[in-house]
Amino acid sequence: MLNAEKYITTQPGSAINTEGWRNSGQPLLPLQQSSLPEGYNIYPAHALGNGKIKEGYETLATWIAGHSQVLIDGYTGVFWEDIQAALEAIFAVKKIRVKWHYTAAAIKDTVTVDQLVAPFTGEHGAVWGTRTTLRLTDFFDKQKLAAIQPDPAYDVNIVIGIGASLTAWKAPLIYMDMPKNELQYRMRAGAAGNLATHTMDKSSEMYKRAYFVDWVVLNAHKAAIADDITVFADSQWGQTLTWIKAADLIAGIRHISQDTFRVRPWFEAGAWGGQWMKKHIAGLPQQEVNLAWSFEMIVPENGVLFESDHYLFEIPFEWLMFLQHKAILGKHAGIFGYEFPIRFDFLDTFDGGNLSIQCHPSMEYIREQFGETFTQDETYYILDCKAGAGVYLGFTEQIDPEQFKAILEYSQQHNQPVEITDYVQRHEAKKHDLFLIPNGTVHSAGADNLVLEISATPYIFTFKMYDWLRLGLDGQPRPINIDHAFRNLVFSRKGARVQQELISAPAVIQKGADWQLWHLPTHEQHFYDVERVELETSVSFDTTGRCLILMLVEGTTIAVKTANGKETLYQYAETFVIPAAADYYTLINKSPGTAKVVQAFLKEDHPVFSIISYEKTI
Repeated sequence: MLNAEKYITTQPGSAINTEGWRNSGQPLLPLQQSSLPEGYNIYPAHALGNGKIKEGYETLATWIAGHSQVLIDGYTGVFWEDIQAALEAIFAVKKIRVKWHYTAAAIKDTVTVDQLVAPFTGEHGAVWGTRTTLRLTDFFDKQKLAAIQPDPAYDVNIVIGIGASLTAWKAPLIYMDMPKNELQYRMRAGAAGNLATHTMDKSSEMYKRAYFVDWVVLNAHKAAIADDITVFADSQWGQTLTWIKAADLIAGIRHISQDTFRVRPWFEAGAWGGQWMKKHIAGLPQQEVNLAWSFEMIVPENGVLFESDHYLFEIPFEWLMFLQHKAILGKHAGIFGYEFPIRFDFLDTFDGGNLSIQCHPSMEYIREQFGETFTQDETYYILDCKAGAGVYLGFTEQIDPEQFKAILEYSQQHNQPVEITDYVQRHEAKKHDLFLIPNGTVHSAGADNLVLEISATPYIFTFKMYDWLRLGLDGQPRPINIDHAFRNLVFSRKGARVQQELISAPAVIQKGADWQLWHLPTHEQHFYDVERVELETSVSFDTTGRCLILMLVEGTTIAVKTANGKETLYQYAETFVIPAAADYYTLINKSPGTAKVVQAFLKEDHPVFSIISYEKTI
């Protein structure tokens, strides 16, 4: 842990030493906004106006000193001892006597916690678990929590740690948070672990438990206390933080939830990863061997940035849904509740490799096996590709399921290559093609593509059948899940049906003097649809009560104007959201020539909506 003296003052703009507590090639978010290269912005921030975001432990300590009791709650991964040491050092200088109360002392013992979570984490080494039904109170000894009481002999009493608000003190509440990518970087470095345990494990095991237990439990806790929070703090920098009063943050969230916004993307290397993003997006780490994914908008893991006086403040996206899900989702808010239903991400295989031959679970399977509410239906939109690039999709006409399974199992056992096109079709990929991948469909993105994956939100349930005999970046074989796959594969998606049903056939559905609206039909199983707007100057549309997720897929810059009259600029390949509450939006082409914008949205109605509804949970 870090020396408390380092926290008493900070030097904005100075480098922060992350050695030992953060493992990632992606740079730490700058504390202050600075000028960035033209083009795609890796740090998109929404302005709050002056005086809203404060920096440093000293400013927070000054605010705390004005209260006799304070609660400091927060997420896993937060360095609680460092925060306490930093504040205590400042209180000592100010001669303020503080009584610290630690929620960690009320957490149940490790054996009990392990027994609690065991039904949801699966076997050690398994890829998936099951979404938990636990709540945060289940991890605490209720009598020990109740025993935490203020001591009137001190100037300030502070309860600090995960679950501080469970003490039910009538006191101002500070919530310490960080984006999910930074939490994972701390886990990989061995500097952060899982909820209510000090036991460290392989990062893949800790991520699994985080996904199926920690995030579920802590997000439910966030939603429950959202209206009680007085101050939000962003703790991702370690040696300092930024913080904001809840009223100011909520006003900012309310504003962007009626206008337009973009989340902060983040990037990861992978076994099949490519070089397109490193080449075309300024500011990405060139020392990475490749970049396979961009989390453009995978809501469980992205954050949203705000700016004031050049200081940056990031919150995980779920806060927008807890506070403004009705404005964002409109007519579909009662169906999806706090869940954001559509994701955008990049799969970069330029000068890289093929993705694994894979499929995703059926609706019934993902609900029964993993506790998810809806499944991983996908599409591949080809943003860019080299000549000869391809997509593997659907079976050949003469597919024999038993023979296919046998050859896959033999390959896995004996490390033998498979002539995959004997079983799976390969289709040439061209820019702006849309390939449809409803659950149960065998598929893979081939090398030399930049795929915009437009999908339902679930994103980790990939059943790999064949991975080209390669190792992961850790030098170990990646998990193969042949049995899971064969319980879900739809073998009737073969032969000529693939071209007819799984490759979208675009058609113009509206047009004006210098614009066209193309429908790129999705599969009947997809609960979302895709369109492409092609424009020379400008065009306006109503949201019709829907949330839309958009990306400029051809051109350099597009402006978006909503009811407030302000223009927001977005660059090529940037993902942005038009919330339902924006009512209408105008796209203005700032590029030479024709601009093309893809937009995805929920269908007006879909049979699966009747079994998804989250309304009872919020």
